[in-house]
Amino acid sequence: MGDSMGHFYVWKFSRRNRLITLLTLSLICAFILFLKPYQLLSVFSKEEESVAITRGDSKENKVSLTFNISWGDEKVHDILKVLKENDIQATFFLSGEWAERHPQIVEKIAEQNHEIGMLGYRYESYVEQDIETVKKDIQEAIQIFNKLGFDHINYIRPPSGHFNDEILKTIEQIDLEAIHWSVHPNDWENPGVTSITSHLHDNVDGGDIILMHASDSAKQTAEALSQSIPHLQERDLKFVTLSELLDGITLEKSIID
Repeated sequence: MGDSMGHFYVWKFSRRNRLITLLTLSLICAFILFLKPYQLLSVFSKEEESVAITRGDSKENKVSLTFNISWGDEKVHDILKVLKENDIQATFFLSGEWAERHPQIVEKIAEQNHEIGMLGYRYESYVEQDIETVKKDIQEAIQIFNKLGFDHINYIRPPSGHFNDEILKTIEQIDLEAIHWSVHPNDWENPGVTSITSHLHDNVDGGDIILMHASDSAKQTAEALSQSIPHLQERDLKFVTLSELLDGITLEKSIID
């Protein structure tokens, strides 16, 4: 059969070599388990990995409430009142267009020590636009927030949560971090206070990023929060801003299951 014949190799290990091999494999497994809690929604490219953060460390008891606002000027005040009553700091994602129209509300959010993130400028799905238009939208939002006194916006949530690898790479190039979520009770659809609270009670755990809404479409959110926050705190869950939730996470090493 000549050179076409397959070859089989028998590896002979001494007792010492077997121990070294087992120790090496154990260290690799431990390293993988260490990284697992830092779960990210990941989109892969052939050249490098781009990621959108979807949660923090599941071993921690911290969770982060995040709110999207793209229109309206009424319901946000109810939500701010609930957060203040419970001494909670959250992260608000604002469209640049909304922030430009409501600078006094943006100032009120900041005065209560909530964190500010952005939703771009016009809150239109990025995957339906060419990448140059996406870049212009993000830059326009940055300019608006700079004018309002926010020079260090760290986070962007792509409008409607729509993104692809090219969009994530663009966000990284602009030196922002893309934020997704791990829990979403669809409060903007107003499914009922009980539905919203049940979803939160059943699904929120350590490390979660919770997506809720403070636009005027979210008519039941404030009441649902007033019921859910004490319940979750009884489970020793601590509400923190995104920056505190994600502190110490190494993005390059973190991958979703």
